[in-house]
Amino acid sequence: MTRILPDDLEYSVATRAVHAGQEPDPKAGAVMPPIYQTSTYVMEGLGRHKGYDYARSANPTREAYERNVASLEGATHGIAYGSGLAALDAVLKLLKAGDHVISEANIYGGSARMMREFYIPLGLEFTFVDARNIDTVAAALRPTTRLIFSETPTNPMMRLTDLQAMGDLTQAHGLLLVVDNTFATPIFQQPLSYGADIVLHSTTKYLNGHSDMVGGMLVCHREDLAEKLSFIQMAGGAIPGPMDCWLALRGAKTLPLRMQQHDRNGRAIAAWLAERDDVPKIYYPGLPSHPQYDLACRQMSGFGGMISFDLEDPERARRFVEGTRIFSLAESLGGVESLVNHPASMTHASVPQDMRAEMGLTDSLVRLSCGIENVDDLISDIDRALALAGRRTEVSL
Repeated sequence: MTRILPDDLEYSVATRAVHAGQEPDPKAGAVMPPIYQTSTYVMEGLGRHKGYDYARSANPTREAYERNVASLEGATHGIAYGSGLAALDAVLKLLKAGDHVISEANIYGGSARMMREFYIPLGLEFTFVDARNIDTVAAALRPTTRLIFSETPTNPMMRLTDLQAMGDLTQAHGLLLVVDNTFATPIFQQPLSYGADIVLHSTTKYLNGHSDMVGGMLVCHREDLAEKLSFIQMAGGAIPGPMDCWLALRGAKTLPLRMQQHDRNGRAIAAWLAERDDVPKIYYPGLPSHPQYDLACRQMSGFGGMISFDLEDPERARRFVEGTRIFSLAESLGGVESLVNHPASMTHASVPQDMRAEMGLTDSLVRLSCGIENVDDLISDIDRALALAGRRTEVSL
């Protein structure tokens, strides 16, 4: 379990990104925390050590990384895991058989798969709802409800949860509110300030930002939750290695700068797509045409680089994703490089087809992760790929 000093929060997020959670190496004064690439530590005697006995329990590099991300979220505790899904697994281990969870339906496919395939057989109960409407969430409450899980903006339909309304609801009923903040990052959204109990990140994505590690993080204020999650981290062993922690810590130092560029590129590309008559549907919370644009402006300070759009023809979508040059066709998101994704066959292939249809996640939906390259180059790449994709194929009946 790790803590940050309260006075860290007096500084701006840009300053905390560079400095929070770290001290100069006591041995050599290294500015960057060393990579403690070790599995164990020498003890001074039986029952006496320097705070470290085995690397599954604690590692100085990991602790610096945990403290840094916690500071960015305005939290007091950070607990790192080997992936975003390992972090979600730890959250669900707070519950017991018979407990009920309400979850946004349009969450990352791997998250939904874990809930359905692992935790329903173990006795947890789940209700998947459209969390855009707080009344729908309230209507799903049961006496056994213990936790509400939100992802905002959602992957890939860019739905938003009203965090203030959700925080009010969960606090009124004594429930845990867990928010996946991966898309928005702590730079653009601070769920704890709206009443969330736990914030989850796939640090593989924007927090690391360089597509060279896999990791997850949970942050919170509550001491009791931090103790339980730290015990799950230690006892379950789903920890990130020290090299991955060092890479993510290095990436977090430039997060505020990178998010500015992701946001500029995302806004410009979304606005450009909105002017085209060959892109029928665009999902981006920073567009005034987005049905939750006003909410996005209230609870987000930026909109980021994630854009989805529907070409209304699966074959046209295939030609588009295979026709880009700068946008690489790949899983994941949030790196400095731009990526293009076909959710129905990639990130959300494990989601049942009827659930995808209900969410509007069609076989012709495309998702962009806009990197930090020159925006004119990115727009030219999309323009060329759209030309290669051609117009929608009309089927005569």
